[in-house]
Amino acid sequence: MTRKMKSDKKPLGVDVMIVDDEKGIRDASGRILSRMGFAVVTMPNGDEALKKLPETDVSMVFLDLKMPGMDGMEVLKRIKDTRPEILVIVITGYATVETAIEAMKKGAYDFITKPFEPDQLRIVANRALEKILLTEETRKLEREKERTLSDLDAEKSRMLTIVNSLPNGVVVTDTGGRVVLMNPAARGHLELDPSAGAGKEIGAYIDDEGLGALVADISRGAYVDFEDIPDYEIVISEKKYLLARGKPVLGEKRECMGAVITLIDITPIRMLDNLKTEFIEKVSHELRSPLSTIHEQLVSVLKERTDDPSAQDHYLLSRAREKTKGLISLIGDLLDISRIEDGILCHERQTVAVDTLLADIVDFLSAKSRAKDQTLTLSVPDEPLPPLNADPMGLESIFGNLITNAIHYTPEGGRVEVFIDMAGINMRVRVSDNGFGMDGRHLDRIFDKFYRVKDDNTRHITGTGLGLSIVKGLVDSLGGIIEVESAPSSGSTFTVLLPVQPDVPDPVPA
Repeated sequence: MTRKMKSDKKPLGVDVMIVDDEKGIRDASGRILSRMGFAVVTMPNGDEALKKLPETDVSMVFLDLKMPGMDGMEVLKRIKDTRPEILVIVITGYATVETAIEAMKKGAYDFITKPFEPDQLRIVANRALEKILLTEETRKLEREKERTLSDLDAEKSRMLTIVNSLPNGVVVTDTGGRVVLMNPAARGHLELDPSAGAGKEIGAYIDDEGLGALVADISRGAYVDFEDIPDYEIVISEKKYLLARGKPVLGEKRECMGAVITLIDITPIRMLDNLKTEFIEKVSHELRSPLSTIHEQLVSVLKERTDDPSAQDHYLLSRAREKTKGLISLIGDLLDISRIEDGILCHERQTVAVDTLLADIVDFLSAKSRAKDQTLTLSVPDEPLPPLNADPMGLESIFGNLITNAIHYTPEGGRVEVFIDMAGINMRVRVSDNGFGMDGRHLDRIFDKFYRVKDDNTRHITGTGLGLSIVKGLVDSLGGIIEVESAPSSGSTFTVLLPVQPDVPDPVPA
């Protein structure tokens, strides 16, 4: 704002106009108000004041009611008609107090009577100033509120646009598990009508009790560790599969306010898996039968060729027999891997005495270890071990693979030891050897498919590189953990931890 007079005090940012026909009152009032920090302009009559008003940024007017020419009442009316936000303080004599009251009824903010003391003028001016500042603060807050609401509305619109344009389905629920938001992709994935609205539980949109229970649990904050929330696969039809992933929606105090579920179309992946499985099974079955025939014929020929085992043709036939045996083993492993990935390798769980099962496996493989002049032992604790609720064929495959590997990767005269005991609520089985061992860089990859450790010690050992992958898949399917410790020339120890679940009920037939 323009400043009409200089002041030693910091300007208040408020312009004041004094309209009075008495020069002494104008000048004295101007000096008092200027010292208070106001920017002051003085006018001798109403006509000049109204002409000057549009050129200034006046917020407060001290207006004498009794002036020659246009009187104060008329000036007040015109100010309120054109600039209603200006605070008008009327100046009047003692004999015209009633007139001042009438002026306030017509819009004046306050009045002061002549003659007045400087303190009286300061009090009235400060009161008007507080009103002006409060009004300005209120307007500022209203503007900020409008801007905030506008920003929120714009942000909401942007977020809604983003959510609606996502290729993955998004479903948001409240704490009661009712859907409050569903984007078009979700409606498309669930094959719903495009006009399907929110407001119902997830079960109203897709008939899947498992998904409904999962969404309800997430929505009410049942999961303390969000990393434990499982993915859920939904079968919409024979040719459509979805993967649902849920996370809780948290408030400012990390309280659960509902859930957000993303729906991913995994149909191409699932169809590819099905094609891969069908291909592996078809090729494996087509190859296994002729390979088995060839292998049997080679065995028969070798049995008949007893004249000179060191002859070149005998050697070549032996190599062919070993290669066909390796191919048959590879086919079996591929089928096992395929079935594990499809979740169909493990059979129905039964009560298994693992120490007895291990004793049978060790007894069966003892011939293989004796052929290499190795010692193969099983250590069982004195205390009886609880039975394990698991698939016995899966357990045989796990421990059979581990013990066979230990025999293969331990040189002649070595030692293979099998230990079984309890570790808390888990049954622990360790297969330890003093064989070739492995460098630490291999330990993170030995459970990968087709991965084999190849060095001067192991290059002559045949294998598919699928055995440990099969073991890992089976252990995972039983809810267990497998770990390995190894060092070059110091042997390896594989540790399997399996949860003991004696009270697991038998599966309900489909």
